[in-house]
Amino acid sequence: MVLPESFYKNRKLENLVENQTSYTLNNAALHIFETHQQAERVLLQFDQPVLASMLKGKKIMHLREQQSFDFLPGESLILPSNELMCIDFPEARDQNPTKCLAMAISEEKIRKVLGRMNELMPKTDNREWQLIDYNFHFTNDIGIYQILQRLIFLFTENHPSKDLFVDNMLDELVIRILQTNSRKIYNEKSFELSSSNRLAYVVAYIRENLHKSISVEELSQKACMSESNFYRVFKNELGISPTDFINNERIKLAVSLLQNPKKMIKEVYLECGFESRSYFNRVFKARKSVSPGEFQAKTAGMA
Repeated sequence: MVLPESFYKNRKLENLVENQTSYTLNNAALHIFETHQQAERVLLQFDQPVLASMLKGKKIMHLREQQSFDFLPGESLILPSNELMCIDFPEARDQNPTKCLAMAISEEKIRKVLGRMNELMPKTDNREWQLIDYNFHFTNDIGIYQILQRLIFLFTENHPSKDLFVDNMLDELVIRILQTNSRKIYNEKSFELSSSNRLAYVVAYIRENLHKSISVEELSQKACMSESNFYRVFKNELGISPTDFINNERIKLAVSLLQNPKKMIKEVYLECGFESRSYFNRVFKARKSVSPGEFQAKTAGMA
């Protein structure tokens, strides 16, 4: 993500560690932090739920009940209110500062979005969308990346209607983050949840049967739903269509299989459930920006 010129024109560099530039609106506040020298055990805390997203450099995060982890550009972290962060800055330099944004969003705003989600896009099995009350570390997808870039622009521009603009963008951001969290839960706990959750059962079935042909009609039957209702519920809860989810899982498997330089491309796409090499190539390149053959050769060259 890129900080606009308006940010640099108005910000004051007063501290070398976690220099803070803030923009406050009705339902959210955006804070840009810059660190220009190495530092350790820097403490930071917000009294509202916060989205932290790395812009440049590297942090090492120390959070309660979690192992320390690297926090890198392209990644975000959801933290509940009053969560204490302890942060190291191993690579920060005067000419190469570490930069991060933190966006605090009012709980009232989040609850209003949750209310609309539960009304208009309810989860399966009478479950409700809820606040994320734990630390959630994830990689931004293209949708979240573009929203964050747009929010940086909106917060830093001088426009009389920016409160309204930001409010609308926050709705989409909250929805996409909750859907990202749902995908992670289903990916990590599908087998554990499959006995009591229809979508978890479907996700577990998909992952166990990637080598087979899988249709939306078949999945809807396993979920005991009509095809149209299953498609709508799946996309609402996970943020992507069943077909895209299946293809994502197949590409994950393909990436693993292609680590073996002796594996033929035909073997790979058949084991992953693709019916033709041309479709496999197209789906793989759309997600990895290289063909399967190029990916395999590159991986072999790094071994």
